[in-house]
Amino acid sequence: MTVLILTSEEDVTADMVVLRLGEAGVPVVRLDPADLTNGVALSGEYVQGACRGHLSVGGRLVSMSGLRSVWVRRPGTAAARAVHPSAWLTEESAQALYGMLRCTDARWMNHPDAAQRARHKPWQLRHAQHCGLPVPATLITTFPQAAREFAARYPDLVVKPVSGAHPQEPPRAVPTSRVAPDTDFAAVAFGPTLLQRRIAKRADVRLTVVGDTLLAARKPTAPDAHPDDVDVRFAPSVSPWLPAQVPPSVAEGVRRYMRGAELAYGAFDFAEDADGIWWFLECNQSGQFGFVEMDTGQPIAATIANWLAAGGDSDVRCAKGDRSAAS
Repeated sequence: MTVLILTSEEDVTADMVVLRLGEAGVPVVRLDPADLTNGVALSGEYVQGACRGHLSVGGRLVSMSGLRSVWVRRPGTAAARAVHPSAWLTEESAQALYGMLRCTDARWMNHPDAAQRARHKPWQLRHAQHCGLPVPATLITTFPQAAREFAARYPDLVVKPVSGAHPQEPPRAVPTSRVAPDTDFAAVAFGPTLLQRRIAKRADVRLTVVGDTLLAARKPTAPDAHPDDVDVRFAPSVSPWLPAQVPPSVAEGVRRYMRGAELAYGAFDFAEDADGIWWFLECNQSGQFGFVEMDTGQPIAATIANWLAAGGDSDVRCAKGDRSAAS
């Protein structure tokens, strides 16, 4: 049985998992949907109640019935590197590839339907609230007056993109920034703006969840850190990520979140305040983990490889295909 990884060739994070799978003797096929019709081919046959499908990657033929799991890591746009790319070819190729894969018995990390829903920030915030995770006061609006009233209630705010990335190729992360006290918010009318109460944090927390396994890492905030350095990705680094224990209430809320979102993998970001409360910021259903593993030594890649290679618990099976547990 083969593990299929949908990602780009430049994805060094996926390389870590491929290495672990190779060490365990598990067959792996790595495929970037961007290469469809240009190095990657597919075929599916539906005849007399039977379904047979095959993928050809670099001259290697793989039966879709022989897939044990599919890891949707960071796939490119379908057929983007075709000889004659077009929006029509992209849609046709995506429909064919993901439609055929949905016909298999493979387990998903993560199922495309669940991943598509889970990437929406407004849905994340509401789902986290339902799961009992503390969420900072947040407003998403195109009404300047609503923004002004929100700022009057919460004078210390940050602003971040709703989608999390700038629309360029390749996409670039946009930092979370502190809102100046004299902001008039007139520009809010030109596009949805996410405003959120700033958490005066003593640490950033990255919690990586694989199936039912929780691996937390914590980066303490420097005592002399500037209050405008709110985004750990862009702030000066004075401490490595360190392994951390997950508070029981957070663990319960996160597992509830994963079940309701039907995810097998999630990278949660929290801000820890002076009272030790972990405030939910977001959950990236395909978030990076390599930097955490390198700092902490936590076996994240091996845990993912084990999940992809072996059977799992009921939560994992839910993520595979049973949609009835959605919240």
